[in-house]
Amino acid sequence: MRAATTRVMAQIAMVMNLDKCIGCHTCSVTCKQTWTNRSGTEYVWFNNVETRPGQGYPRGHEDQEKWKGGWTLRDGRLVPRGGGRLRRFARLFANPELPSLDDYYQPWTYDYENLTSAPLGDDPPTAPPRSLVDGGPTAVTWGPNWDDDLGGGPAELARDPLLRKVGDDVRLEYERSFMFYLPRICEHCLNPSCVAACPSGALYKRIEDGIVLVDQDRCRGWRMCVSGCPYKKVYFNHQTGKAEKCTMCYPRIEAGEPTVCSETCVGRLRYLGVILYDPDRVGRAASVPDDKDLYEAQLECFLDPEDPAVAAAAEASGVPHDWVEAARRSPVHALISRYRVALPLHPEYRTMPMVWYVPPLSPIVDALAETGHDGEDTGNLFGAIEALRIPVSYLAELFTAGDPEPVEAALRRLAAMRAHMRRVNLGEPRDPAIAGSVGMDVRGVEEMYRLLALAKYEERYVIPTAYDGRSGGGESASCGCSLDGPGGPGMLEPAAHSHPGAGADSFHAPLAPPVARATGDGRRGRVNLLNWNGRGRPAGLFPARPEEQE
Repeated sequence: MRAATTRVMAQIAMVMNLDKCIGCHTCSVTCKQTWTNRSGTEYVWFNNVETRPGQGYPRGHEDQEKWKGGWTLRDGRLVPRGGGRLRRFARLFANPELPSLDDYYQPWTYDYENLTSAPLGDDPPTAPPRSLVDGGPTAVTWGPNWDDDLGGGPAELARDPLLRKVGDDVRLEYERSFMFYLPRICEHCLNPSCVAACPSGALYKRIEDGIVLVDQDRCRGWRMCVSGCPYKKVYFNHQTGKAEKCTMCYPRIEAGEPTVCSETCVGRLRYLGVILYDPDRVGRAASVPDDKDLYEAQLECFLDPEDPAVAAAAEASGVPHDWVEAARRSPVHALISRYRVALPLHPEYRTMPMVWYVPPLSPIVDALAETGHDGEDTGNLFGAIEALRIPVSYLAELFTAGDPEPVEAALRRLAAMRAHMRRVNLGEPRDPAIAGSVGMDVRGVEEMYRLLALAKYEERYVIPTAYDGRSGGGESASCGCSLDGPGGPGMLEPAAHSHPGAGADSFHAPLAPPVARATGDGRRGRVNLLNWNGRGRPAGLFPARPEEQE
């Protein structure tokens, strides 16, 4: 990391420790209840937990040869994989690279009333599935984590796009299949391709904290953002005709609180903090020719908040002092840059993702114990990493564009931490050679252990309160945000608080009809359609009829 820089920006980032994920889906359920339990979002999961190996959600979303998401290099220049403006314009009304509802799943409920209203008969009544889209009978054939429901069966497992890349390195025998859980949210990328793909400019990246949002007023429902996002974390609300996505729970972040998925995580595997970075290096880092260099290139974008020159440049760029202090205490910065055990998800998409992952190591201990060896012994752990039940090649396809070296280095640091702490817990003398074998010292290993295993709430979530990046300090004045509007889950404009029940927590408030906001010269303004039920003609959307003007 460079000490001297002319411009510094701050980003709220997340790290997830996959060793601690138990696949309980609490994060997914609480996120859905908070943000996507409205009509039109039945299939939408801002947070979902996937079982790996598997096809993911939506099915096969990692196959960019099919979906054309992210960026690619063309003649040394970074361009959207889905093509330039002319190509996107030609696909406005017929986009073959857009996932269908079947690629996600047909959302359903059950006809529970039939259990009590069915006529008397010889057989007990059932609650048949009903579509949440049209209310008709439906067949349950797929779901948001169907790979887990199938228990890793080889028939569907073989369709995992990453398995096709690693080939013989993976054993697909049912009884020997490996698995781990992968929670996913929007990556809130430094170089978001969804923002570049949007024809109406509705998607934007906030200056003050890097959160990527959708301006519901500007969104015209072209759905190019859905195609442009390689992680398929932008969704289309079929009721409002607008795009929606993970908001990183920005009202909570602005108040210094963690996201809902982090707050409710049973395994305590999520970390939130501030990363300082040089925005002038992002484009160059995303344009390196070799995909395998993207991980190191993105690391070079991050700046050391302990460096006085960086701290001074940050404050000169308008980053408040408390944000610089938060960056120094950031668990995300420590896991990514100091200990280098966290890795980005699919850096080859060249979006510079800002949700990183500590790769899973746990199965190695059980695998060694089954062979009669000591699963915590340093030599055994190091020797078995290349023969992990979870193949390193598979993890490399996920996190380092197929390069196994960074994955092996991260796993070795985690193994060294286990071996070192085992000696401490057994009362044996500390062996500095264990830490030295992975380029660390005893203090660093023990600090990393505390952060990964013992960190308290305030150590896992170091989030300063909001500021306006355009003014350089104070409470956030910028709020033209993602899901605002009467009855919506976002923050409301002052004028919107006039209806009963509206407020900071007005997600479940009674829905008000769409309101047209008047422009300064008296002309009819834009209409927020977020809460329109799709029936009738919302007031203010079209010119009033003559009889309505009287």
